[in-house]
Amino acid sequence: MLTRRGVKHQVLNAKHHQREAEIIAQAGRKGAVTIATNMAGRGTDIILGGNPESMAWAILQEKYPTRLDVPPDEWDALVREIEAREQTKAEGREVAAMGGLHVIGTERHEARRIDLQLRGRCGRQGDPGSSRFFLSLEDDLMRIFAGEWVKNVLTRLGMEEGQSIESKLVTRRIEGAQKKVEERNFDIRKNLLEYDEVMDQQRKLVYSYRQRILDGADCKALIFEMIDKEIARHVDQFLDKDYGTESFADWAGKRLGVELDAKDFRGMDYAVAESYAKDQAERIAESQVFDLIDENLPEDEDPAEWNWEALAKAVNIRWSLSYRDRDLKKVGRDGLAELLIEKAHEAVRKTDLTDGAIFLDPDFGLRATCAWVKQKFGVTLDLEEVRPLDLPSLKKLIREKAEAAYEQREIEFPVMAGLYHFTTRDAHGNKRYDREGVVRWARERFGVDLSIDDLRNKQRSEIYLLLVEHSRKAMDEGRRLLREALHRVDRLFETDAVEPSAQPAGTNGQVVSLSEWLREAARCDLPPDELARLQREQLRHKVRSALDERYRPEMSRLERALVLQLLDDGWKNHLLVMDHLRSSVGLRGYAQVDPKVEYKREGMKTFEGMWNSVGQRVTDLIFRMEQLDEGFVGSTWTGGRAIHEEAQRPTSEIQQQQQAAIDGTQTGAKPEPIRNREQRVGRNDPCPCGSGKKYKACHGRR
Repeated sequence: MLTRRGVKHQVLNAKHHQREAEIIAQAGRKGAVTIATNMAGRGTDIILGGNPESMAWAILQEKYPTRLDVPPDEWDALVREIEAREQTKAEGREVAAMGGLHVIGTERHEARRIDLQLRGRCGRQGDPGSSRFFLSLEDDLMRIFAGEWVKNVLTRLGMEEGQSIESKLVTRRIEGAQKKVEERNFDIRKNLLEYDEVMDQQRKLVYSYRQRILDGADCKALIFEMIDKEIARHVDQFLDKDYGTESFADWAGKRLGVELDAKDFRGMDYAVAESYAKDQAERIAESQVFDLIDENLPEDEDPAEWNWEALAKAVNIRWSLSYRDRDLKKVGRDGLAELLIEKAHEAVRKTDLTDGAIFLDPDFGLRATCAWVKQKFGVTLDLEEVRPLDLPSLKKLIREKAEAAYEQREIEFPVMAGLYHFTTRDAHGNKRYDREGVVRWARERFGVDLSIDDLRNKQRSEIYLLLVEHSRKAMDEGRRLLREALHRVDRLFETDAVEPSAQPAGTNGQVVSLSEWLREAARCDLPPDELARLQREQLRHKVRSALDERYRPEMSRLERALVLQLLDDGWKNHLLVMDHLRSSVGLRGYAQVDPKVEYKREGMKTFEGMWNSVGQRVTDLIFRMEQLDEGFVGSTWTGGRAIHEEAQRPTSEIQQQQQAAIDGTQTGAKPEPIRNREQRVGRNDPCPCGSGKKYKACHGRR
């Protein structure tokens, strides 16, 4: 329409999104007409007379990637030139004298806040301006919230179709409709926030726990916290006074097809419990028979509508019978109950419950505990040894056994990771061992005098046992040094006060002595200035981390990676479960139950189950390292201790490019991008390592 009338204008829509800020910035020029499909501008103010800075950037944007890259002198000179040429300030005063910017709205937004923001466009700089909004009775706002009322009022007033209406009554009605929309949106946001509060606490717990790991927390201590919780949870369950009776009631109930109460079996031996369980099953079977007959053969319906086939199927499944529907029809409804009750009693009496006698054994809880310890930690407990122990003593014994088993895994895992690393496959898929690499690695890793002759003519199992023995000696030395180091740290904080001080007693030489001892005894380089700034727990953590990196680097990486991966997997699955719960919990309102309360209760229950499952999976896998993926184990391998020597200059092209980028960052020069100029290996091409596998199934998985 404006084009036909010869009115010069700018249209701002999705087609001109790159010029959005420029178009809005020049909407305040004299005679400018700007049509915007929505409130836009990307934070650009409309300045009366035009915005010289936007004009300058429109000229320079092809030359510079961002405005920050434009030299200040060039920017200021161009802005002054545009101001002098366009006379923007003088034009701005002229436009202000004419009334300023006029905003025309073709509809009213459902939120009054948006309308006020549009009106604010006419006076963002304190300049004069005006606005006017037009609204149709067919717009969504009026049609849904106020259309019928306004239409009836206007009809009684004699208004004709197409006639413009200006009335404070209508304006107030529109504002009332906008208020209703805002109230509804507020309720939606409030409801969303109340649901999100349930997840907010869970997010804080998970993310804070995860951040502790990323910040370098002692993952071994975290894993032993999980082990302690697993021991407490399972031992308390197994040694509960009703554990045996509950197990028997659950097992016998499934065999008999009934629900039995565990409290009824307290103090019973097997013979009495079997008789009582079958008596209960026979009594329940009688009511089940009558329920099945009433359900499938109701007396108040036509006998032609009776479902004999469903009844036969139900009794056959329930009591392992072999009746057909015509067999039951011959008996008839009147004599059917007596027949089925007799068959049900016979089926119950034939049920063998002798395998359940073990549940009522007084030692069943202890036997279950010993079996769980064997399955969990690979440790065998003597029943006669643990029988006289009380509950705290038993938990302490299991913890000691688990700690000993964990120490054995710490000894074996570096050897496992090293052998995985130095094992390759030839073109036929056969394993080949790099014995020279194993010898070099063992010398650096364990500090032993090992030669290739020591591994010659030895099988993999023999090499494994030999390296495990060297790993044991190195690990014992590391534990000894750790105890000594922590003792030295504690002596730094000894004061006359009852409570140990937070800061070291001084930097008079004790910290220097600790640093020198760590460097000489453990080959850990920790400068005295760095140690002197740390508090007690921070210093203990620093020393422990340094010794772990020296004597158990593979195990430290395994602990960290395992906890992080299982925590992330459990959290992602929990988020999916919570989404499903939230989409379905609203249906519980039909049962006169508050969905929000149910969502909170079920959500916390699910979260506790997720947290327990993470601890269970971590403690399962940490004691079953042989079941871990070779690629995962290989990612924890470290090639001996760090040796502080002068770094060699890179020789390959990629290394030279990487070193050039590092040098560029250090000298202030702009680094060159790293480009891989080597031939790309396809996913289905043979792996360059010579394993005979496809690249995607070998090194492409890493």
